[in-house]
Amino acid sequence: MTAVASPAVAIPAAPKKSALAWVADVLVWGGVAAVLLYSIDAVDLGNISRLFAGNDSTQLFVHDLLRPDFSDWKMFVAKMWETVQIALWGTFLAVILGIPLGLAAARNIAPVWVVTPVRWIMNLLRSVPDLVIGLLFVTAVGLGPLAGVLAITLNTAGVLAKLFSEAVESIDKGPVEGVRATGAGKLHEIVWGVLPQVAPLWTSFALYRFESNSRSATVLGLIGAGGIGQVLFDSMNAFDFRAVSAIVIVVVVAVTLIDTLSQVMRRRLL
Repeated sequence: MTAVASPAVAIPAAPKKSALAWVADVLVWGGVAAVLLYSIDAVDLGNISRLFAGNDSTQLFVHDLLRPDFSDWKMFVAKMWETVQIALWGTFLAVILGIPLGLAAARNIAPVWVVTPVRWIMNLLRSVPDLVIGLLFVTAVGLGPLAGVLAITLNTAGVLAKLFSEAVESIDKGPVEGVRATGAGKLHEIVWGVLPQVAPLWTSFALYRFESNSRSATVLGLIGAGGIGQVLFDSMNAFDFRAVSAIVIVVVVAVTLIDTLSQVMRRRLL
C-alpha cells in the first residue's frame, strides 16, 4: 500500500508595506524625533546634571526623607481618610452626572443635535485641570473638603461621560432591537437593551477613576481643598522633611490598598 503524497501547501508571502506607507511612517516618526530634539533647550534638559550635583540642601532633604517621623501618625491617617472620602464622593457624584451625559453623547442613542453640544460640554470639563476648578470652588465655597469634592466631580464627570459614551457606541445591537420589537419605547430600550451590556464596563471605569481621584485629592489639598495634601504642603513649607516622608508613606500605603481592593472588585465584575 503506497502512501499518497499530500500536495505541498503554499506559504503565503510576508505582508509588504507600500512605498506610500513607508513615507508616512518616516514623516510621522521623523517628526516626533525632530520635535524631541528641537525641544531639548525649551525644557532645559541640558541641565539635568544638576540633579546629580551634590549640595547641602539635597543631602539634608534625602537624609530626613530616610528617617520618617510618625509621631503624628493619627492625624496623618485621619487626613488620609478624609482624602479618600473626598475622592469617593467626587467619583460618586461624577458617575451620577456621567451616566446621562454619556448616554446623550452616544451617536447610536441620541440625535446629532444632542450629541454635539453634549460632547462640547464633556470636552470643556475634561480640558480644565482639576487644580484650576479647585481654585474656583475654593473661592466660591471657601477652604475645605467641599471644594475638593466639587472639583473632582466636574473633572471626572467629563472623563467618565466620554468613556461611558464610547462603551454605549460599541454595544451589540441585537438586544436593543429585540426590546424594540416588543413595541417598547426609547427609555425601555436603554434600560433593558443598553444598560445590562455596559454596566460592568461602566463600573470598571468608575473604579479606575476612583483610584486616580484618590491621588488627585491629595494634590488638591495643596490649594486648601482639604485632605492630607494640606498637611503635606504645610510640612514642606516648614522644611519638616521627616514628616513629609511619613505622609508620603501613608499616601502610598492607602493608594496601594485602594488599588488592590479595586482590582478585586473588577475581577468579580468582568
